[in-house]
Amino acid sequence: MKRVLIIHGPNINLTGKREKEVYGEVNYEEINNMIKREASKLDIAVKIQQSNSEGEIINFIHSAENNFDAIIINPAAYTHYSLAIMDAIAAVSIPVIEVHISNIFGREEFRKTSVTASKCKGMITGFGPYSYVLALNAVKLLEDSIGG
Repeated sequence: MKRVLIIHGPNINLTGKREKEVYGEVNYEEINNMIKREASKLDIAVKIQQSNSEGEIINFIHSAENNFDAIIINPAAYTHYSLAIMDAIAAVSIPVIEVHISNIFGREEFRKTSVTASKCKGMITGFGPYSYVLALNAVKLLEDSIGG
């Protein structure tokens, strides 16, 4: 069974409460439940972490190296400027998929840049909370394409 670490970045815990016109009405707990249901269907074990702290997110990434087969991360605002998170992603040998609830390329100019994505296997953006579901399916496809 694949093991995947899900990392939610800053303010994701307020999803469903904040900027509903951007992030929708599905709340944090519902997003996590969607992730767990899809992971179960795909025979993937998930651990879900959330932090508003850059250093803690970096520690999550570092700890994943020998404990997980992949990381799905929504770096949130750190996407646009955290070279430290980018370096942490580059430092691990497991695939990392970046996700975003909103389409960052359809938003403010500063949000169109992701420094973290350059070190990720890929990015899924703009599908609301289903971005996480699509990322889990991408992990499964990666597993299937390399034979487990």
